[in-house]
Amino acid sequence: MNHRYLPMTEQDKQEMLQAIGVPSVDELFQDIPESVRFQGEYNIKKAKSETELLKELSQLAAKNKDLRSHASFLGAGVYDHYMPVIVDHVISRSEFYTAYTPYQPEISQGELQAIFEFQTMICELTGMDVANSSMYDGGTALAEAAMLAAGQTKKKKILVSKAVNPESRDVIKTYAKGQYIEVVEVPVKDGVTDLEALKLEMNEDVAAVLVQYPNFFGSIEPLKEIEPIAHTGKSMFVVSSNPLALGALTPPGALGADIVAGDAQPFGIPTAFGGPHCGYFAVTNKLLRKVPGRLVGQTTDENGKRGFVLTLQAREQHIRRDKATSNICSNQALNALAASVAMTALGKQGVKEMAIQNIQKANYAKNACVKAGLNVPFSQPIFNEFVVKLTKPVREVNKQLLEKGIIGGFDLGRVAHELENHMLIAVTELRTKEEIDILVKELGDGNE
Repeated sequence: MNHRYLPMTEQDKQEMLQAIGVPSVDELFQDIPESVRFQGEYNIKKAKSETELLKELSQLAAKNKDLRSHASFLGAGVYDHYMPVIVDHVISRSEFYTAYTPYQPEISQGELQAIFEFQTMICELTGMDVANSSMYDGGTALAEAAMLAAGQTKKKKILVSKAVNPESRDVIKTYAKGQYIEVVEVPVKDGVTDLEALKLEMNEDVAAVLVQYPNFFGSIEPLKEIEPIAHTGKSMFVVSSNPLALGALTPPGALGADIVAGDAQPFGIPTAFGGPHCGYFAVTNKLLRKVPGRLVGQTTDENGKRGFVLTLQAREQHIRRDKATSNICSNQALNALAASVAMTALGKQGVKEMAIQNIQKANYAKNACVKAGLNVPFSQPIFNEFVVKLTKPVREVNKQLLEKGIIGGFDLGRVAHELENHMLIAVTELRTKEEIDILVKELGDGNE
């Protein structure tokens, strides 16, 4: 046997070739001109034994600086939060982690109920009427919201605040290109959307206004002031929101949002090198039949017993392709379950307390930076992130912080030239006062 994990013997191979009437494996490639076939050896290491390979991989993994060994102040869309231990216990049950899609309700009641509970909790957090069973991540959820708005209003212009996560803005532009929709970015003023600039961009062609709450810089957008501007000319108001923040902030649904989308990563989903995540999508009742993906509904069987079924599925696998409202053909059921378990374990008071700790600790860190003489350019209220302007490249500062056991903030110069030497610092409930004080001291010393 040539390959440890490919259990096919030479005899198996010969029998298969004989069955299809081919003398050798090379004969299978005869239609490809020999001149373009690769004839050399691959530039890769020689195969090792299993024990040698495991040893090498373990040594490589040990070089990583992770959240167990370092205090992380890196956010920008992916956050280090408390995960109740019960989350891994539940999602590791084989009936959940081997499940794909609950097409057959008669054998999928547990999965369907878990999704139903996820939808219910998302509605409670966002203040919206209906939520779907999850989407891939926050970026695609927001892009789907933009496309829904364009389809509903039959307009071809989307206004997106530059305070929306730049990766999400890129996803929106990718979606919009195929739909021939114009995307206009609204500038930022003092860390939030420039309302005067937004007013100037509003016209009869605008399908929707998209903002983030809290936004990419950690600032809390004034949704109450944005809402009447967004609804000018029958356009729609779309909000991307961190669901944990909604444990303390007024939900977008109470402030006039038509669609609320976002990422459930803060609840029970590890940072895991940036994914996979779990997007959520919530709307008002009037948009119920335009929701992408799928919904789980509660019903009763012929004996009056409560049950759950997939309903109002608006994707091309279930209805005529030209009637489909989305090309996302799946969801993140396992991560949605993780989020549901985390929210359930925390409870209403736990989610609220966790959100408040994020606010308090981030503001403690922000005020400490100001006292240390660091330049904090934005004065708006924050949730768990804020921006600090440094006197040297963020890359250099983060390298110094790493040596002190700290994973530094996000280099905003990577996404905007005007934000060169600006660091986005995330402070979650897991950061201690001692860790924050060390960060501020190192930032102050490194900024001299």
